[in-house]
Amino acid sequence: MITPQDASKRTKQICAMAPVIPVLVIDDISHARPLAEALVAGGLPVLEVTLRTPAALEAIREMAQVQGGIVGAGTLLTPADITAAKEAGATFGVSPGATDKLLDACEEADLPLLPGAATATEAMRLLERGYSMQKFFPAEASGGIPALKAIGAPIPQVTFCPTGGVTPQNAPDYLALSNTICVGGSWVAPKDKLIAGDWSGIQDLAQTASQL
Repeated sequence: MITPQDASKRTKQICAMAPVIPVLVIDDISHARPLAEALVAGGLPVLEVTLRTPAALEAIREMAQVQGGIVGAGTLLTPADITAAKEAGATFGVSPGATDKLLDACEEADLPLLPGAATATEAMRLLERGYSMQKFFPAEASGGIPALKAIGAPIPQVTFCPTGGVTPQNAPDYLALSNTICVGGSWVAPKDKLIAGDWSGIQDLAQTASQL
């Protein structure tokens, strides 16, 4: 079992490893390993595989075997998701929001969680429980950089990973905020490059993102 404080400490260490965490939606299991290898080689070792497709859990299993990769499961919504993600080899979890039931299950399963918050109240509730590292989601729809800056002023204890609408164009402005340690984004693994198997192209995108 992990405490909220230890979970948050661990997720903050993971988030600090690179400025961008790729948010990955994988439909074809054959893409999993070469995609992970390309992203890690490009300087993005932390990978979030969203549990939105039938291939997601098997993709986590494949990616977890790639040397240098740290694979997490995104879109955790239920305790069953947490159990399945942990069994597949995920070393951390990400959720779009947070409920007591979900937080309890992650702590019980010893799975560090990056929980989502979109308002000052949600951020304060998570902080009160012990989660000082949070996901700001959906970032752009929730007011983007001005909103995150405003939340950070009275709650400087919380550090965020904004996700949702983050692009190569606005990522530097998010990363310039004092309460932002990294961003989550899907642009480093675009669907057209996945379908084409353009792993060198994805590695190039990862390398550029790693320098933000």
